[in-house]
Amino acid sequence: MPEIAEIFRRHGAEYLERFGETMPAWHRRAIAAVSGCRTPAMGGHLLGCGECGHREYVYHSCRSRACPSCHGEQGAEWLRARAAELLPVRYFHLVFTVPAALREPLRRSQAALCGALMRAAAEAILALAADPRYLGGTPAILAVFHSWGRTLTWHPHVHCLVPAGGLDDRRLWHEAPNPAFLVPVHALAKLFRARFAALARVALPAAALPGSAFDPTQRWVVYAKPCFAGPEKLLQYLGRYVHRLPLSDASIVRHGPDQVAFRCRDATTGVPRTLQLVPVEFLRRCLQHVPPPGFHRIRYYGLWAPACRPLLRRVQLLLSAVRPSAAVAVADSASRPAPLPPTRLCPHCGSPRLAVILFFRPGARAPPP
Repeated sequence: MPEIAEIFRRHGAEYLERFGETMPAWHRRAIAAVSGCRTPAMGGHLLGCGECGHREYVYHSCRSRACPSCHGEQGAEWLRARAAELLPVRYFHLVFTVPAALREPLRRSQAALCGALMRAAAEAILALAADPRYLGGTPAILAVFHSWGRTLTWHPHVHCLVPAGGLDDRRLWHEAPNPAFLVPVHALAKLFRARFAALARVALPAAALPGSAFDPTQRWVVYAKPCFAGPEKLLQYLGRYVHRLPLSDASIVRHGPDQVAFRCRDATTGVPRTLQLVPVEFLRRCLQHVPPPGFHRIRYYGLWAPACRPLLRRVQLLLSAVRPSAAVAVADSASRPAPLPPTRLCPHCGSPRLAVILFFRPGARAPPP
């Protein structure tokens, strides 16, 4: 199977030669990390079989946020932790997007403006949810930043998972009266636009943002839909991409010296298709989605904020007492046992008695077995 790491190894030098003087430092580190993942460049250890004496090297992973092969266990653990915090109520999926004129400014100033984008989305939800006509309380909000479109183009947007209820100042739970409606999306979009404009001015006062994007006639699109299949499905979708690039090795159809072909879906029809790019353009599209150091693509607001987790747990227990059937469904999804790592057997004799004999440092010459 063609691997993305192999594409980085083959064409990373060409990319650095073309864009090395202008590319961000974390893109340079991402190329080095993905290219060296599970190679002697990352170090490793020597395994030995206690039955037949077989020896083999195991090279370490890079643990980079750009690597499509790392963080599988971390993503699974994050998914289990979030599933355990779900409330036994209905949930909504909200998506916040920005006008096309703002995409390039967001790309140039990701650390400041993309963080402001996530906060603006959450504050807009909290402001409308406090209105007694809708929730009349504070909901729990899980926000995840995505920067890609279906063809790996730069398309910044924010996904939010929100329960259809909130806690008021008297610690009373209020539920949305309409099962198919949370808050009015047009009013939410206007609040989102105003909050982002204010937060962007504070986060980056010198930023030259296009005024046309904030014109009252310019529509900011907010999508809201009930999670009819349950919030677990959305968590699984978000969990696939929170710790790595949005493309996996399985998506690569083929690659050669002049072309990389990968599977994607047509943005209009949703029909699967194969997109072909020259290798340097493929690397550029991948690297633009590597977040800058210190940027958190997952953030929590309202009752899901870290300081409110004990209160969220109390609400979960109280709602479970009055909605036992819904609580059982949530508990079942959260209590699914984590898959055990496969037992490594000796490839020569099949014995499980493999033990680490020695370690060697990154970049060091592997000792003879």
